[in-house]
Parts: sequence; C-alpha cells; structure tokens
Amino acid sequence: MLVYPSSVDVSSSALRLLAARLREHRRALGTRWRRLSAGRQALLALAHLRNGQPYAQLAAGFGIGTTTVYRYITEAVELLAALAPTFAEAVRAASRKAYLILDGTLLPIDRIAADRPFYSGKRKKHGMNVQVIADPKGRLLWASPALAGAVHDVRAAHEHGVIDALTDAGITCWADKGYQGAGGAVRTPYRGRWDKLSTSQQAVNRSHAKIRALVEQAVATLKPWRLLRKLRCSTTRITSLVQAVLTLRPAGKGSLPDNVFDVSLF
Repeated sequence: MLVYPSSVDVSSSALRLLAARLREHRRALGTRWRRLSAGRQALLALAHLRNGQPYAQLAAGFGIGTTTVYRYITEAVELLAALAPTFAEAVRAASRKAYLILDGTLLPIDRIAADRPFYSGKRKKHGMNVQVIADPKGRLLWASPALAGAVHDVRAAHEHGVIDALTDAGITCWADKGYQGAGGAVRTPYRGRWDKLSTSQQAVNRSHAKIRALVEQAVATLKPWRLLRKLRCSTTRITSLVQAVLTLRPAGKGSLPDNVFDVSLF
C-alpha cells in the first residue's frame, strides 16, 4: 500500500472549535482512552466534510477501522450540528437587517430513477432541497433541514415556517419566481415573458434580480465542502451534515482558511 500526503484547507479556528467540543463531550461521557485524540478526531471529521474522502481512505490514513471512522465522524457532526444557529436565532439576527434573501438549493445525492420523491424536475437530478437565508451582503444566516428534492421551494419554505415567521417579524424577504404565491413578506418578480412585460415591470425585475443575486454567495458557502457536492449517505443524515457545515462556515464572504492541515491518506 502507498501513502501520500493530503491537505484540508480549513481554518485552525474550526479545528480548535471542534476539538474543544469533542474534549468536553469525552469528559461528559467519562471516556478514558480512544484510538485518536480529540484533535485527531476533529481533523478526521474535517477531512471528511471538506474533502469528501470515503471512510476506507480515512481509515487507512489514520490507522483505524472503517467502523471507528464512521462512529467518530458521526459523533463530531452531531456536536457541530448542535451549535448551528436555529431559525428563531436567525430571525432575531435578521430583525436588525433591512431585508433578507430567500432561496433554495439542491444537494445532489446518489439515487436512481425509481426514487421519484428525490427527483427535482426543475434541476433534472436527484437531491435534497435545502432553503437558505442570506443577509443584504450575501452572508449565509441559516440553512433549513433537508427535504426530498421533489418538494417545491415555496412548499418547503411554508413547511419550515419561514414565510409566516418573517411576516410576523415584519422582515421583507426577496425571492425568485419559485416562490410565486407565497404571500406575506416575500417579494417576487413579475412573471411572464420579458417582451410581454411593461417597461416599469421590466425595471422592477432588473432591480429585483440585482438584489436577489447576492444569495448565490450564501449558497456558495456550502459548495467548498466537497461532501455536499455529491452525497452518498443516508438521506436522514443530510440535515446534520448541512448544520455542521453551517457551524463551520467562514465569518465573512470571501474568507480564506488561515491554515492548511496535512493528512496522510491512501
């Protein structure tokens, strides 16, 4: 077997945060000894989330079994997910913003054509629907639990209580045409062919598009985590993975990692 060095482009603050949580968790459990220290376990979980490395490669690189890798990563992900901001916390933070931007993104999964509930007709592939809320600067504030990809954006927003909560809080929310009919505080562009819209409607749609385009920066916060680019795990675990990434997201758009950690993998 050959071993080569790999790297994880994650900030050292993320590693310290997760390692500290793991140490606290171990003390609470009364754990005396494990195959990996809290710091190495944290590095293992970050390597899986950031690089999308499969369990077998991580097991070989860290010198432990694949079952242990699964248990260690699951434990770390659950601890991170518990730290993610709740929707209520996001709404409180948003109350100080001029407005919010709402959008849905599809996280691809490995499902076959027979799995119709997970197939998104809009994006023509299988996946999980995740709703995201961004502030006026395009920073990610909140990501919803994952629903099957066949669920339409406006229905997903209603199921998560997003529209009612923002309306009750009096927070204006900008969204695309997928949220037509949402009502409340949601503002959507005019529908119809461009040449059929009036001059004033075209101007409104152009202004709306400029504002809403910033949500792509929030969605892009999730994309560097390669595990989310093609999820091959159980769909019941995807919400925890998204929440873990939400906890680890950079503080501001365009943030770069302040350290790169080396990992030996096959």
